[in-house]
Amino acid sequence: MDPVPAPTLTGPGRPSPPDRPPRPQPAGAAGAYTVLAGTLMSLVGISWDVQWHVDVGPDTFFTLSHLMLYSGSAIAGIASLVMVLRATFAGRAGRPADPTVGGSPVRVLCGTFTAPLGYLVSGTGAALFLLYGLMDLWWHSLYGFDAVLNSPPHVALFISISLTMVGSVIIFASARARRWGRIGLVVSIPVLITFTPITTNAFNGVSPAVDPRLAGTVLFAVCFVLMGAITLRRRGVALSIAAVLGVMQVFLWWFSPWATKAYAAHVGLPLRDNLRHMPPELPSGIPMFMLAAALVIEALLRLGRRRGWSGRWLPQLTGAVGGLVLSSSMLMQTSMLHGGAGAGPMGPSTTSATAVLTDALLGLAFGALAGHLAARFAVLLHLNAPATDQEGR
Repeated sequence: MDPVPAPTLTGPGRPSPPDRPPRPQPAGAAGAYTVLAGTLMSLVGISWDVQWHVDVGPDTFFTLSHLMLYSGSAIAGIASLVMVLRATFAGRAGRPADPTVGGSPVRVLCGTFTAPLGYLVSGTGAALFLLYGLMDLWWHSLYGFDAVLNSPPHVALFISISLTMVGSVIIFASARARRWGRIGLVVSIPVLITFTPITTNAFNGVSPAVDPRLAGTVLFAVCFVLMGAITLRRRGVALSIAAVLGVMQVFLWWFSPWATKAYAAHVGLPLRDNLRHMPPELPSGIPMFMLAAALVIEALLRLGRRRGWSGRWLPQLTGAVGGLVLSSSMLMQTSMLHGGAGAGPMGPSTTSATAVLTDALLGLAFGALAGHLAARFAVLLHLNAPATDQEGR
């Protein structure tokens, strides 16, 4: 979709050789994957904590699921701080900043620090998370047990974790010329997709016509899958992201109920009396048919590039069709998992004509918006590290 840049002239009228990928940066890969490990730990911790609220109910500040959450954020934050200090010391020593390590450098505190953009975002999210953790501790000291997910401290914590995960995506996108960068991007995007509907849960009750978790799933899943495909410009990227998302769903489906029951038995707390045989809360909200939507996205992108369709409206078209497929599959998923009785985590489990039409319109609208945003996010990721546009090994 993007034009190939013309070669620049160096020397006596001779074109320069094609840009080669930057030399390997072991420290850059180590820092990036440490941040990713922290976000994965936070994701597992939040899935466990959500299941705890469903199966057990009230919790305190010092539970194992909370400690896993905070540990993941601390790991990501420490890694980000180390990489910021590394870039700062390199700049003071006169070595130019490498945009493949976390992205373009940003001057912080009047130039006191030089922070790669990705690590600045991830580190800021981690710092805010620990700050809001103190707010959560204060909240528990006032009200004791906390049995809801959309309390003010929890919403602030969820936004902070999401910010750290966004930083992880920026970090790997800046190293997309390297195989480890591309692999990390394919893994970091599903982590963000899995987590974002939890944050949109804060909008429950705002509008009875639109379920915020369903809208959030369609918007963010389509946006980030399409963004990854446009950013890497390789075949199969959307399918790879969807496949990794499925692996995460399978793991969390097993881990969350098991960890909740084992920990409740260890601390001597009973499970709720009215528990039904229901699927795990967070994993059941992850799109089970994301591969179908990713296949549609791959096909439309390939068709559009082959036929030379305008890049101004191809992302919106691809997003709208992908959103339609995803929203329809989520309606079917909810009906399968919750059987038409009551409401599932993604909204009412009815399959009436009204629900089908509403979800279809929601998928088209939010999918088109997702495509619009995905194209612009991909441009920003390319501008953040333009030297990595060439393929590397």
